[in-house]
Amino acid sequence: MTQIETISSEAEFANLAGPWDELVRSMGRPSPFLLHGWLLEWWRHYGGKRRLAVHVAMRGDRLVGALPLCRSRRFGLRVTEFIGGTKAPLADLMVAPDEDPATAARLAERILSSGGDFADLFGMPGNSRLATALPAGSLNLLERLEAPVLDLRIQQTRLSSKAHRERRRRRRHLEELGAVEISIAQDGEALRASLEEAFRIHALRWRGRRDPTGFGTPVGRAFHRAAMRRLAVEDVPRLVTLRLDGQPVAFSLYLLLQRTVYGVAMAFDPAFARYSPGTETLLRSLESAAAEGAERIEFLGAATPYKQTFTDRLEPIHEGIGLPSTLRGQVAVGLLVGGIRARRSLKRSETARRLYERVPRPVRG
Repeated sequence: MTQIETISSEAEFANLAGPWDELVRSMGRPSPFLLHGWLLEWWRHYGGKRRLAVHVAMRGDRLVGALPLCRSRRFGLRVTEFIGGTKAPLADLMVAPDEDPATAARLAERILSSGGDFADLFGMPGNSRLATALPAGSLNLLERLEAPVLDLRIQQTRLSSKAHRERRRRRRHLEELGAVEISIAQDGEALRASLEEAFRIHALRWRGRRDPTGFGTPVGRAFHRAAMRRLAVEDVPRLVTLRLDGQPVAFSLYLLLQRTVYGVAMAFDPAFARYSPGTETLLRSLESAAAEGAERIEFLGAATPYKQTFTDRLEPIHEGIGLPSTLRGQVAVGLLVGGIRARRSLKRSETARRLYERVPRPVRG
């Protein structure tokens, strides 16, 4: 008989490390941002006044399902969220492959009876198991990030012959400045030292600008130090650094899980921007991952122009908003959903306008 329980203390959650990660690795689209070490450190660094509400399914002593949630307060409302917040893309309900499908529904029911005013669940994939397990129409699934993907089994990059020539040219120019070295840190002191270099490069890249990633904030640095240390035990992190005469000038930090690469952060020293060290480091990351047997690249985030150069399709990430249990929750859901849809419509209109302005017009005599 499968028992559904709710974990509300950090100590209880900390004890789930091994079996929790087995569930993550069995997902159809496994997310390293759901690995126990990542979530535990996120909770310790960002949990604040939130309350844990991790729903788990146990068959005897075996963990067979989990729904990693917490509750926060916004403007006096009790909001159900995923642990990890916006730092847990592809978050979802997890169930062991051999478990009864009814277990997913029973875990999902816990949200409905959790006592929150509504749910705001960022990071859900389009084919979310949680969305399927919930009553139809109870959750608004809104696309938030395009999440570009590259299938390495088909092609390693989409670079044209011209782009390859340009890469070689810029590499030669870099080598004229000094010795170019690429290193890949995975664990231990090498990873710790390279991570500190990455923080310095990131600070140079974002100096005087608003950094939306949080990678360079004091809390963000502390979180990534702790999370990378934990994930290194599972051989998940890879930190690629490009150095010029020993000076680090670009980095790419990614996670490798189940033959899939997931981007975390990358940056370059703007003093060397004309040589495109960031692009070279990214390409070396892709090549290194392919050599390790990676078959898929999840760039995550928005489909920015540089990402589209290396990807072949989009598999969007969504925000699930709904499950109101109070009148105030219903009002909040309506306002949030309406606001997001309005912003997306405006964004599409702005994109269309820019494309329209670029189309050559016929000359009229």
